[in-house]
Amino acid sequence: MIALSRNDNSVLSRWWWTVDRWMLVLIMVLMGLGVWFALTASPAVASRLGLDSMHFVKRQSMFLGLSLVAVLTISMASASMVRRLAIIGFPIALMLMLLTLWVGPEIKGATRWIPIGSFTLQPSEFLKPFFIVTTAWILSAEFKGDNIPAMKVSFALYAAVVACLVLQPDFGQTVLVSGVWIAQMALAGLPLLWLSVAGCMGVLGLAVGYATLDHVASRIDRFINPASGDTYQTDLAVEAVSSGGMFGKGPGDGTIKLNLPDAHTDYIYAVIGEEFGAVAGVMLLLLFSGIVVRGLAHLMQEENPFRLLAAAGLIMQFGLQALINVGVNLDLLPSKGMTLPFVSAGGSSMLALAIGMGMVLALTRRNRFIRPSADPLGWRAAE
Repeated sequence: MIALSRNDNSVLSRWWWTVDRWMLVLIMVLMGLGVWFALTASPAVASRLGLDSMHFVKRQSMFLGLSLVAVLTISMASASMVRRLAIIGFPIALMLMLLTLWVGPEIKGATRWIPIGSFTLQPSEFLKPFFIVTTAWILSAEFKGDNIPAMKVSFALYAAVVACLVLQPDFGQTVLVSGVWIAQMALAGLPLLWLSVAGCMGVLGLAVGYATLDHVASRIDRFINPASGDTYQTDLAVEAVSSGGMFGKGPGDGTIKLNLPDAHTDYIYAVIGEEFGAVAGVMLLLLFSGIVVRGLAHLMQEENPFRLLAAAGLIMQFGLQALINVGVNLDLLPSKGMTLPFVSAGGSSMLALAIGMGMVLALTRRNRFIRPSADPLGWRAAE
């Protein structure tokens, strides 16, 4: 227990007495589990690639440290500081996404990365939290009575983001961003008719992608009819989860990871299922659910529209990303190349998620020990 007085008006004291410590602990546990699971899943992949067997474990540990710093630092910020960070970060991330089209190496038919020494930066990962918070700021202007076409501006920014994602191409992230954006628009009061139109446009976009892009059509065809193409990774993932049974084969004793190309990234949940069993898989899902539920519970009585829209969007992104990854591993969704938050190997993904969850912690800070009338320091909502 940190020995900080509630009467102390320092930044650290205000943070300690207002942050959701349980959510912070759950996030830190999830990060720690990510390194632990990397110890079991990644050495086989590293050896297959001719790297040091602990290569990915060392990278995951390094990014774990950076991510912890990001979560803690950003969680101390006020709502206005979170808003400024997003407004500055969004255009930078958007420009970097455009830059990938010219300088990014093509990997599996996509150009999503910018090489920086031994590290490859994926700007789209950082774009997501910045876009969500920026959109929340724009949409919240209508609640204040500002005379600006908030929804039209939000749609224009969304269209720019989707265009950049499609050009890479990255339809998995497009679906994720679209789902969160539509949810934010619904929370902002977009009429049901326009929500229906947005949903129809999404379906139309998927149809166009299916008709014009071979890799999109191939993934959907293989999901609907596995006999129509190569389903090697998905088949191995399902086999791994099935062979693990209730309690798994034991840490490091799994065999599917020896042949599963993306065992340390997109399909790490399958490795967890094989080595730790269905019980561990369900407990991991409960951990994700606990973070999402605690975050949404804070918003039940939130009166500030910016906080509500921003935090809800960030929490939905976190939850949907986990749901999509697990769905792919269990062959419930087409393959999408989506990481499991804080568990899959990937520096860009971990750092970007740390920024997003740090923002959630900052936006949901409340002093739960005093009444509003007894709040002379203004700690009830950390503005």
